[in-house]
Amino acid sequence: MTSTPGKLRIGEVHALLRQDFPDIELSKIRYYEDKGLVAPSRSRKGYRLYSDRDVACLREAVRLAQEEFVPLRVVRLRLIEQGLLESAPVAGVERTAARRAALSAVSAPVPSRVPASATGSDGPVSLRSAAPDEAASLDPVTAPELCEMAGLSEEDLAALVALGLVHPRTLARETVFSALDARVAVAAGVLVRRGVDVRLLGALRRMVERELGVVDDLTEPLRGPGSPVAPAAAGRIVAHVAAEVAQLRTALYERELGEYLNE
Repeated sequence: MTSTPGKLRIGEVHALLRQDFPDIELSKIRYYEDKGLVAPSRSRKGYRLYSDRDVACLREAVRLAQEEFVPLRVVRLRLIEQGLLESAPVAGVERTAARRAALSAVSAPVPSRVPASATGSDGPVSLRSAAPDEAASLDPVTAPELCEMAGLSEEDLAALVALGLVHPRTLARETVFSALDARVAVAAGVLVRRGVDVRLLGALRRMVERELGVVDDLTEPLRGPGSPVAPAAAGRIVAHVAAEVAQLRTALYERELGEYLNE
C-alpha cells in the first residue's frame, strides 16, 4: 500500500512493468528518469512518487526502446507527441548536446554528398566544419537588454524561458542570455507583435526537437562505440547531415506554403 493516494513508489512501478517486461531492472527506471523520459514527483522525504501517467510514460518508453529499438532522444520526442511527457528541456548532457546540434544546423554548408571514407584520422577530412553564426561570438546580454532588443515584455521573456525557447545562465551573479538566444528572442518578438500568443511558439521548438531526432537517428552509428570515424570528423559529418535535413524541411515547407496560398 502506498502512503500517497494515487501515487506509486518506484518498487511498485517496477513490479507493474515486470508484468510486461520481465527482464527490466529497477536501475533502468532511474536511468530513464536521468534521461528525461519520466518526471515523477517527490514526497516530503524525497521518495519518488509515480502517477498513472508516469507509469504509462515509462511503459511506452521501455516498449519503444526495447521492442522498436528507437534511440532515447527520439523516444522522448514520441512521448511528448503522445502527451505522456511535458516538453521541458532535458537537463545535463542531453540538453548540452541538443544545443550544440542546433548550433551546427544553423550554419552548416550543404554538401552534395558525405564521403564514406571521411575518418579524420589518416588524412584531411574533405568536409569543412560548420562555422557558428557571426552573432554567436557577441557578448551575452542581460534580461532587460534582451527585452529591449526583442521588443518583449518581462512576462513574454519569462514565457519564452518556460517554453525552453531561450536558456538563461548565471554570469557574475547576473542572469544573461547568449547571442543565439537573442536571435531567437528577436524572431519571437516579431511574431508576438503580430498578435501571436507566445505560448504557441513552444510548438516550433518541438518541431526543432523532432528534426534533431532525425539527425540523431541518422548519425548514431558514427558516434557509437566502435565507430571507425574520429570524433572530430563525426561532428563535422553530423553538422552536414543536419544541414541536409534542414534543406529537406525547407523544401517541404515551401511546397506546403505554396499549396496553402494556391500558387
